[in-house]
Amino acid sequence: MKKIHVLPAALLGLTLTASAFASEGPTGVQGPVVLPAAVQALPVEQAILTSPPHVPPPIARKHNARVVVNLEVREVVMKIADGAEYTFWTYGGSVPGSFIRIREGDIVEFTLNNHPSSKLPHNIDLHAVTGPGGGAASTFTAPGHGSKFTFKALNPGLYVYHCATAPVPMHIGNGMYGLILVEPKDGLPPVDKEFYVMQGEFYTQGTFGAPGLQNFDMAKSIDEHPTYVLFNGAVGSLVGDKALAAAVGERVRIYFGVGGPNLTSSFHVIGEIFDKVWPEGGMRYVQEHVQTTMIPSGGAAIVEFKLDVPGTYVLVDHSLSRAFNKGALGMLKASGPEDRVIYSGKEIDAVYFGSQAEAGTDSSKREAELKEKIAAEMRANPAIAGLTKEVQFERGKQTYMASCFACHLPDGKGMANVFPPLAGSDFLKADRDRAIRIVLKGLTGPVTVNGVAYNSAMPPQPLTDEQVADVLTFVTNSWGNAGEPYTVDDVRRVKNEAH
Repeated sequence: MKKIHVLPAALLGLTLTASAFASEGPTGVQGPVVLPAAVQALPVEQAILTSPPHVPPPIARKHNARVVVNLEVREVVMKIADGAEYTFWTYGGSVPGSFIRIREGDIVEFTLNNHPSSKLPHNIDLHAVTGPGGGAASTFTAPGHGSKFTFKALNPGLYVYHCATAPVPMHIGNGMYGLILVEPKDGLPPVDKEFYVMQGEFYTQGTFGAPGLQNFDMAKSIDEHPTYVLFNGAVGSLVGDKALAAAVGERVRIYFGVGGPNLTSSFHVIGEIFDKVWPEGGMRYVQEHVQTTMIPSGGAAIVEFKLDVPGTYVLVDHSLSRAFNKGALGMLKASGPEDRVIYSGKEIDAVYFGSQAEAGTDSSKREAELKEKIAAEMRANPAIAGLTKEVQFERGKQTYMASCFACHLPDGKGMANVFPPLAGSDFLKADRDRAIRIVLKGLTGPVTVNGVAYNSAMPPQPLTDEQVADVLTFVTNSWGNAGEPYTVDDVRRVKNEAH
């Protein structure tokens, strides 16, 4: 008996929207395509699908074939970081999905199966396909069903595929993307090692590294604020014993794609220069000697280089907060003999004093002497001291008008029974350090100013030490107030209090 799937009511809206999205191109079942006799006579072969970082072997044949691709959608819980899990929606059980390798001119008989345990319908948009939706409408498949369509690989290149079921960013953001390589008829130049790496971002309700099963956060996705930016779907997927490995003297090729759903990658291998780059996955033009290559969301590139020096090479998105704070980091370990002419390694380890060297120390001592001489001259000359205070007063006035006047008003009189006055304030004059403390840390609760009780809240002010000193100098010397100027040292002393 055929299993009937009942979709949860909460998903009904998604399904209806998905159907609308999938309406692009043919949606009805049209039956098997009638292939010309010449196509029917082509040899049939089963595509080899590999999970990352592995790549199917190069295609050696010099003729077209009918290539059968069977790809399964599975929704699986896997590790996204140490102690954290995520329900990934996958092609073939991995993120990114299985690598598909075909040849220009091949006829591809593509079947997408959606595992019965899936909760949602899915489809696939292959950027290598010429036709509406890239196959999305033809492969819209409910859980427990399979859909088949046929296409001809007209254009060589490295292409992204992804789910195009609405909401599309959510499906891609849950890991539904991968690469399909359409080799040119004459093939690619042989190399020693090939690897498959894709970048994608994940939007979880928890913070980076938050433990437990994490859920998709739609608001973060819409705002394009990912929690994770990852290579191959997990923090640490390409480090330690999972690092890519090659030997000195070998030529390495990396098929690098960006699933997105939103971010562009600045792909870089620290310590290497790409001998060749096929930008944007196209096969016509090759760029040479490239340090970093930009790869858009939904795009790909092929990079190739020869390893000359042993060691560990770090793969990063050179938007480096993504690498060091969100997980977009991998490793390639190169083994083999050193060539110290190309790279010597550290040759000298000597003590370096920097500013602590004798010349630096003498200079610092002289600088301090000159500063003290200037300070002494200023103390001895009230006119200069007055000008200094005046400058500080004007800076403080600017800070006050930017941060304080809304509550305490431009004339410092405050708001009756709500915000206390600063003009003529006995509370202000009673304790200079308390005034600094209030600006730095805020104040909540009852206070009495000039005999009037107030009970409101003042938040901490995000000001520099200099701004705190300036604004308090302004306040304590305005509207009838008179006092000594505050200094940065005053502010730092209070800031360093234990409490």
